[in-house]
Amino acid sequence: MIDSGTVRPNVNNGAIAAGLLLAVFLWGASNTAIKFLVRFWPPIAIGSTRFVAAGLVLLALLRWTHLFGARHALSADLNRRLWWRGGLSLAAYIVAFNWALKLTALSHVALYLGASPVWALLWEGPPERNWRSAQRYGAAALAFCGVLVLFLPALRQAGVRWTGEILGLACSVLWTQFGIQCRSLGRDLSGAEISAHTFLRAGLLLAPLALVEVSTARIPWRMDLVWAQVLCVLGGGVAAFALWNSALRHWKTSQVYLFNNFIPLSNMAWAHYCLNEPVTAAFWVSMALIAAGVLLGQANLQRFRSS
Repeated sequence: MIDSGTVRPNVNNGAIAAGLLLAVFLWGASNTAIKFLVRFWPPIAIGSTRFVAAGLVLLALLRWTHLFGARHALSADLNRRLWWRGGLSLAAYIVAFNWALKLTALSHVALYLGASPVWALLWEGPPERNWRSAQRYGAAALAFCGVLVLFLPALRQAGVRWTGEILGLACSVLWTQFGIQCRSLGRDLSGAEISAHTFLRAGLLLAPLALVEVSTARIPWRMDLVWAQVLCVLGGGVAAFALWNSALRHWKTSQVYLFNNFIPLSNMAWAHYCLNEPVTAAFWVSMALIAAGVLLGQANLQRFRSS
């Protein structure tokens, strides 16, 4: 990923913010389309075909346009890391994500993903006797309380719905792990290149499992399902990423990632109006706790205390 360090002069910040909001809007639409698709198509096959298609489109844009900047050659070591770190991490994530959407509400899965920045903070190291460590673990405690607000009611219900909640929580951890791998790969590649290469490799790694799914399931072919997958590829996979990457060229990474807090709202709104998913009081309580945890984890309390 690209981190400019400071906001560049002569940049239309309003246009960048609008682009980020559009990206969040597209991700909400794309995730709602996946929620719709998993009712009819096998979850792994949806993820595999989506990533292969999006990866090929991004690689073509990198090859024949200058939209994402210069391309970098892949060494043998870098290619291996793209396969077995970036690609494998992304493949594991999308399997958990698509199955979670099949088994529980989209708004729940989106909230679990909203806690990812807190898990990333915990990944930094064990507890220490300092304010930063206390802040980090306080943020994790708030986010964990938000997770419990969603998770505990599911445990009291009959059936397999709680499995979807566990997979949703696993998505959050796997997404954090993928982000860590992207950060490592970012020393050698741009954000667009990382996405293009990991998309394609994740899709190919999942292809054997996708073929097994397709061979053992009855697959309906309807145009509404095809267009939903096209939306996932071009909307959530290519257009939203292009807007996000463009913002990262001009704004600090931390500034761009504040817009992550709008993603659960976007997913909830799309799922409610398109799929009639109910919006519960537990959703709002959970969102408030998780958002508070994320904000606490990202806040510069040290500067506040010294002022």
